[in-house]
Formats: sequence, C-alpha cells, structure tokens
Amino acid sequence: MEPVIVSPGMLLPTQILALLIPLAGVGIFAYIIARRVAPLVRAKPDFRFDRIAARLKNVLKLWLAQYKQPRYMLAGVLHILLFAGFLILSIRSISLVILGFHAGFVFPGLDGAAGHVYHVLKDYAATMVFVVAVVAAIRRGIFKPARYAVPEKYGKDHTGEAILVLGLIAILMVSESLFDASKAAAQQQAGVEVMLIAPGSLAWIFKQWLANSSDGTLQGLHMVSFFVHDLTFFFFLCFLPLGKHFHVITSIFNVFFMKLDKGSVKPVRWGVGDDQLDDLETFGVKNFEDFTWKHMLDFYSCADCGRCSENCPANAVGRPLSPRFISIKARDYSFKHYPLKGKFAPHEPLIGGIYEEDEIWSCTTCGACEEECPLMIEYIDKMVDIRRGMVDEGNVPQSLQKPLMAIEKRGNPYGMMEKKRAEWTQEEAFKEELSVKILDGKKEQADTLYFVDSISSYDDRIQEITRSTARVLAAAGIDYGILGKTEKDSGHEVRRFGEEMLFQELRDQNTEAIVNSGATRIVTADPHAFNALVKDYNGLPPVEHISQTLARAVAGKKIRLKPEEDDSRIYTYHDPCYLGRHNGIYDIPRQVIDAIPGIRRVEMDRCRDRSFCCGGGGLMLFYEPIEETRMGKLRVEMAKEAGANVIVTACPFCMVNIEDAIKTSGLEGEMTAIDLSELIDRHLER
Repeated sequence: MEPVIVSPGMLLPTQILALLIPLAGVGIFAYIIARRVAPLVRAKPDFRFDRIAARLKNVLKLWLAQYKQPRYMLAGVLHILLFAGFLILSIRSISLVILGFHAGFVFPGLDGAAGHVYHVLKDYAATMVFVVAVVAAIRRGIFKPARYAVPEKYGKDHTGEAILVLGLIAILMVSESLFDASKAAAQQQAGVEVMLIAPGSLAWIFKQWLANSSDGTLQGLHMVSFFVHDLTFFFFLCFLPLGKHFHVITSIFNVFFMKLDKGSVKPVRWGVGDDQLDDLETFGVKNFEDFTWKHMLDFYSCADCGRCSENCPANAVGRPLSPRFISIKARDYSFKHYPLKGKFAPHEPLIGGIYEEDEIWSCTTCGACEEECPLMIEYIDKMVDIRRGMVDEGNVPQSLQKPLMAIEKRGNPYGMMEKKRAEWTQEEAFKEELSVKILDGKKEQADTLYFVDSISSYDDRIQEITRSTARVLAAAGIDYGILGKTEKDSGHEVRRFGEEMLFQELRDQNTEAIVNSGATRIVTADPHAFNALVKDYNGLPPVEHISQTLARAVAGKKIRLKPEEDDSRIYTYHDPCYLGRHNGIYDIPRQVIDAIPGIRRVEMDRCRDRSFCCGGGGLMLFYEPIEETRMGKLRVEMAKEAGANVIVTACPFCMVNIEDAIKTSGLEGEMTAIDLSELIDRHLER
C-alpha cells in the first residue's frame, strides 16, 4: 500500500537536510564541550575513582530517582516530572533524528507490542512535559519565588534564560506530537490502519483538530513539525553548555563523582603526602586553575535554584555570602576567560577578582548548602582551599590572628597555660565527689579517654558541661581519664580556617598522647572534636560522642533517670551541625532526652538535616563578621515559635551562642539552654 504521508526519510532532498542538521549539531556541540573542558584539563587533580559501587548507587538514588528534589515539594515534583518525561522521550528524540534520513527506522526492541506500549507512554510523557513547562514558566515568570532573585551586586537575573529553555521544551513537545498527529489524521482519512495515539494526549488533541484537514495541510505539517523538532533539538543541545542549564549534561557526572565522606576535608593536594607539603611552592587555591577538576565541574553543574543560599545561615543573617553565587561567579569567570572563540585568558587572583575576603570567611562550614543541593555540589572544601591560599599569603582577619597564634604557642585559642587544662577537675564540690584520672599510660590508666578539647577545658560556663559529662560517665560505670596538659586543641577549626600545617602539628601531638595513654576508646562531648578525631585523624581507637555513650548506658540500664518534675518545661533539641549533618547522628540524642520519664519535647521547623547553625564552632566564636543579626538569635526565635522554653543541645559552642542569644533577645527568665550531659546529670538517680 502506498504511504498516506511522505516522511522526510523518503525524499532525497529532505534526507540530505535531515542528515546535515544532526551532523552540524553534533559537531558544534562537540566543539563547545571541548572548549568547556579546557579549564578542567588545566585544573588540579582530584581522586574520585574509588568505591565505584557506592558511586553508582548514588547515581541511581540522587540522579535517576531525583531523591532530593521533593525537599521543595512543588518545584521538586515539577522537576521530577520533567526529568522523567525527558528520560522516556529520549528514545523518541533519537528515533526522530534517524527517521529523517532512514525511512521506517524502528528503535531496537520497539517493533512489536513493546513499541505500542512505548508509543502510548511517550504520548503521555510529551503531554506531561508540555504542561509542566507551561506551569514552570508561569511560576518562574509571574510568581517569581524569592530564592530565584539575583541581587544587583551579583549581576543579571536568569529568568529570561529559564523561560527560553522552557519554551524550547514546549516546542519540542508540540512538534513531536504534531508529527505523529498529522500522520494519524491522514491515515484515518484514507481508511488505512491508524497509528496508535494515546487518548487525551497532546498528540490526540492535535489529531482531532486535524481530522478534516486537507492532504496538503497534513503533509506540510508533518514535514514542518519534523524539521522544527530537529532544529530545536540540536539548538537546545548546543545551548545547554552556554549557561545554567549546563547541569542537564553535567549532573550525572557530578553525582557520580560526588564526595562520599561527609565531615572530612580534602587534602591540600591530591597525591601529595603530609610529609611532602614543605616541598609545595604554594598552598590552597589562589587562582581559578588551582581548583580541582571536580570543583570546576561543580560550577558547571549549578542549576541556580537558590536552595543552598536559602538554607545558608550566613546568608540569612546578612553576611556577604551566598553559596549559590560562589558557583555562579566562578562559572561566569570560566566562560569569560575560557571563551568559545579565541585565546584563553591569563590567570587572575580569586580574592579581589571573583570573591571578596569577607565572603569566604563568613562561611561556618555548617554544611546546610551541601545538604540541600540536589546536584551534590561541594562548598566546604572550596572554602577551606581558598582560605588555605589566603593564609599562605598572610591574609587572615585580625580577629582570628590572636587565637591562631595562641593555639600555636599554647595549644588552645585562649592563650592559657597548658597546666590549667585540667583545672576544671579541681572545682571544690566536684573534687569532693569525683577524682578524674590524668592518663599518662604509666601510673594512671583507663579503658576510656575523655577528650575534653579547649573550650570545655578553659571556658568557665562550659566547664559545667565538662563536669556533668564526667559525672554521667562515672555513673555509667565507665573507667575513664583525661590527657590533661598533654592534650592540645583538636584543630578542627584550625584546619577549616586554612592553617593546615598548624593542624597537622596539633594532630600529631594529640595522636601521640592518645596512643601513649593506652585507652582503648575515646569519648568526647564536643561534636567538633568528635568530627576531627573521626574524620581528620588516623590510627586512633574508636571514638564516640557522649550522646552515643549515654544512649547505650540508658538502653543497658547502666544509669537510671528520674522523672521530669517541672510540668512547665517544654524542651526542644537543637541539632549541632557537626553531630547531625556531618555525622548523621540525629535520633540518638533525642532517644536519650525522651528516656527521661514525663519529659515533653517538641521539634523546631528547622531540625535534623535542616537544622539552623547557631554561628558558633571553634574559632567562629572569635571571628567578627559583618551581619545584620546573629544566627543564634534566629535560632532562639525558632525555638520560641515551636513552643519550647528549654533548648537542649549537645555542643559547647552551640551552648555559648544560644545562651548569648537568649540574653540579647531579652528572653532571660522565659527561656533557658542546657547541654545534653547537664540534662542527664540533673535527672540521674544517684
């Protein structure tokens, strides 16, 4: 039977044109990608080819299943539908390209019943994608969610690009549907076997509209829709690497090569051992090319969705930092200095060029931005690397110079004498109650080392938490001791503030003291020390946070807890960043709190992996940022909104900031803060 409609692949002129379009499109695309890859080739190395099974699992979960998208429900669902539609229609798009010069082409495996099922599925997918594109365009262009806004200092708004891309997507869906609808309408008029069109789909609607059209009209629509689809498809493909929609191409690679170990910090240089650092001419990131290729891939992969900045506490309090623009400004730099045409531009310094000093120092390394990003873009390692470069140049904020010098000289940021590190054990009432061992590995020994760290050793208020921790350890029947004057600052913030060599000195001294103590496990009440000992040190005994130790003691009935006596107290738990987001310990502290009979606990809206950083954390207590309000103040307001009047935390730095925020917010008498160790100590049945 003669064909009802002549397809492009049946005529030599259209065959030639249909072949030239993909050849030109693929050629241009390959050229653009080659230019875009150029800075990655010049970048520093990055080791991302380990644990392939885990990486493939992440691709399936985070890229294919779009696991993080529903954290913003409406936008997430729209994106999932769009993504799913594109996956389904990818086969159809490839088939259409080939049909242009190979009449009758059928994608392998789709020539029977499977083909009929797929055609119905792709019709509905095209309809779904078209509707989503329209809804997304209205949302972006009319309702304009605040997180998409671009402050004037960061350059132009990207709404126009987003609307253009959504328009291109809509054109692809309409042209593909018209291509099939025109053929189906012609077949129906001729009384021949009608190709399957899904009822209610966009193609089905077009078919109804074209039911009484002439053969010439149908033939023209069939040809025009094909070439519109072909041209749009390859224009879209070549347009993607020119802006924020580059993530459509790079996202799968970015997820595959994502960082697998939360809480850790990348080495100064991959492939360079600690004993070789003295041989390096320069430390950290000073120029764009000092970034690793993976971090440059991060810049290309940013979708400009604003989720990171909306959850960034530094951004929330008006500090000069927006994680979103850390990526966007670097991507713009790459596009400008590695243009699609012409020579690549020479290196330019990052600080004063792309970024400002205060912008980099404003980061608390809380990890909220990384937790929220659906494309697994990394920020903390970049911040640390840039700080390393600034420290190497002697560019350190004045407020941080004194504590860093004190750590170098005395092993603590307060500049206190080493012998005073254990003075908290000499408080009169406590001394009468307990005698704390000083572990030297010879005269005094114990199974468990309580690693106290600097703030818990020297700060008067935090010493109360330290003594409570000691009491609950003793109540649980744990044989423990401390290092005393041989303990140094854990170096957690020292490393994250870019002082790598000082950190390594602290790490080596602490490691030697811990090993010499003979302890077989370590307990600490400081999440920062916990994270450092677990993620930054090597060759240590197992390390626990006090919440884990308490949970085991409660479960094993090693300690018994008295009921809560004050009915007016309503507790809420504040997740410390380095206990929660960086180490995944969310439920255990809550289980310990809830083990107290009669206690009433509520959750803040921002809790668990969306917890809001208090702004503390080691040397951040000494940093004097430019900000409109304090993070701790916002956190206290969140607790009040939840109906709580007692904030429980499990971090000494959080305690300092939250108690200070209660005072500055005028809530003394209405709200109090207590550490988890203090809470359990208060409720112990002696």
